[in-house]
Amino acid sequence: MPENLGAPAGDEQIRPWLADLGLPGLVDMHTHFLPERVLHKVWAYFDEAGSHYGMEWPVRYRYDEPTRLRVLADVGVAVFAPLVYPHKAGMAEWLTEWAVDFGRRTDGAVPTATMYPEPGVANYLAAAVRAGARCVKAHVQVGEFDPRDPLLDEAWGVLSEAAVPVVVHCGHGPLRGRHTGLDVFAEVLARHPNLVAVLAHAGMPEYDAALELAERYPRVYLDTTMVGVGFTERVAPLPPDWPSRLVPLADRVVLGTDYPNIPYSYAEQLAAISGWADADDRLGREFLRAVLHDTPARLLGLEDGEPGI
Repeated sequence: MPENLGAPAGDEQIRPWLADLGLPGLVDMHTHFLPERVLHKVWAYFDEAGSHYGMEWPVRYRYDEPTRLRVLADVGVAVFAPLVYPHKAGMAEWLTEWAVDFGRRTDGAVPTATMYPEPGVANYLAAAVRAGARCVKAHVQVGEFDPRDPLLDEAWGVLSEAAVPVVVHCGHGPLRGRHTGLDVFAEVLARHPNLVAVLAHAGMPEYDAALELAERYPRVYLDTTMVGVGFTERVAPLPPDWPSRLVPLADRVVLGTDYPNIPYSYAEQLAAISGWADADDRLGREFLRAVLHDTPARLLGLEDGEPGI
């Protein structure tokens, strides 16, 4: 019988649950910290989610920055990647500079970067990597750019050579974009097969295509952001055989949450992941340890002895 690993019913139960699993803390590869004026614009967009998405999206952790950081620490997040992303040209370089600085000065955070198809993108990405960026965000849907754009080709090459993971939002969820689709990003992978690519939201709603890309490319990973929670199961339900299909990819799934911009508790995402581990006895405790800590820690290049690890 599959092991019953339990699940936290609320945020206050996360730390005891992690202790039972023998985990020193969570490593979250998909959170969002932005300059305050930018973050407030993001929140204003979610305030109008009813008109954008046809469903309400109340931001659960709508606090000031110190409080948001304290919540992460309180629930047991040891390390997190604070991702930033531009929606137009001319933003990515200064957002990257901000994110590198934020990662350096903030306990638990790692320096990150972002990208946009524009002259100089490879240069500012390479500079960020030299400055210690451990993760990059590429948001095809919000940025409304083609990931195959020739302006990005050298940038993808920089990341491939440096083996810095890039969290790519390229699926059609929550809204289909002009250049979204796993088939589109597959062309980038065909040209850069060594790219360490983390498919945000497990490619939602194209879960089958995301699994196929991970099977085809050994450096492709899936992140758990908003996957399998009640909010998204209504509009983008997982395949019924999802847990069994994760078995051959058990070491290529990483924790992501979209904190703080989620309309439900942090614990709900962890409960969904635990449910997958419980559903197939080939997953279980080792899968949970890998997803919640070991695999994202490895991708972020964390060493034993670093804060929280």
